[in-house]
Amino acid sequence: MYGAIIGDIIGSVFEFDAPGWTKNFPLFVDGFYTRGSHFTDDTVMTVAVMEALMKAGRDADAETIRKECIRSMQKWGQRYPDAGYGGRFIYWVHAKDPKPYGSYGNGSAMRVSAAGWLYDTIERTREVARATAEVSHNHPEGIKGAECTAAVMFLARTGASKEEIKDYVVKEFGYDVSRSVDELRPLHDHVESCQDSLPKALASFFEGTSYEDTVRNAVSLGGDTDTLAAIAGAMADAMYGIPDDILAEGRARLPEDLLKVVEKFATI
Repeated sequence: MYGAIIGDIIGSVFEFDAPGWTKNFPLFVDGFYTRGSHFTDDTVMTVAVMEALMKAGRDADAETIRKECIRSMQKWGQRYPDAGYGGRFIYWVHAKDPKPYGSYGNGSAMRVSAAGWLYDTIERTREVARATAEVSHNHPEGIKGAECTAAVMFLARTGASKEEIKDYVVKEFGYDVSRSVDELRPLHDHVESCQDSLPKALASFFEGTSYEDTVRNAVSLGGDTDTLAAIAGAMADAMYGIPDDILAEGRARLPEDLLKVVEKFATI
C-alpha cells in the first residue's frame, strides 16, 4: 500500500538534481539545511484518492468516485498547501467549483495507486483509475497514464509475469517500452507529463529486481525523481512488496493524519 508514498519520499531530495545519475545513493537522507527525505504533493494526493475510494465504496459509479475525489483532494490539498503542487493544480485545489483543465501531467499517475489495489478485475481497475484522473487531468494522455499505472499494479499483484504485463502495456496503451534505463538516463530533462514519465517509470519497473532496485532505477533517471519513483514504486510494491526496514523508515516520515488514512486503507 505504501509503494507510491515511499517512492515519493525517497525521490524527493533528488528532484532536479539526480545523484550523479547513478543507482548508488542513500535511500533516506536526514536534512540539516534542507528538509531531507520528505513527502510531497504526490503523497498527499495519493492519500486523498485512497480516502475518496474508501468513502465512495467498491461499487460506486464513476460520478460518485469523481465527486469524492474532488472533495478529498481539495480537503487534503488545502491542509497541506505547500507540498509542491503545480500552479494550475493549486488553483484547482482552492476553486469553489473545480473543473478539469485538460492536463496531461503525471499527477494523474502518481496519485492513482489505490485503484490498483482495490478491485477484482482489470476492467473495473481501469474504470476507477479513469474517474480519478478525469476530475483534473482529463486530457487523453493524463487518463492513459492513470489507467496504465493502475493496470500494471493489478496485473502484478494478481500473478502476471513482467513479459505479460509488458505485452499488455504495449497493446492497450501504446507506450514505447523498448528503451532500457541506461538508454533513458541521459534524457534527464525535468518533464512532468505522462508521455515522458510513464515510459521511464515502466522501464524502471521492468528492469527492477525488487522494490528497492526499482526505485533506485527511477531516481537514477533524474528530472522529476519523486514522481518517477512514486509511479514505479507503486508498480514494484504490487509485485514484490516493500522490505520491513524501508517500510518502517518511510512510515516514520509521515504525519499522523496521512498515516491514519493509509493504515485504514490497508484493512479493507
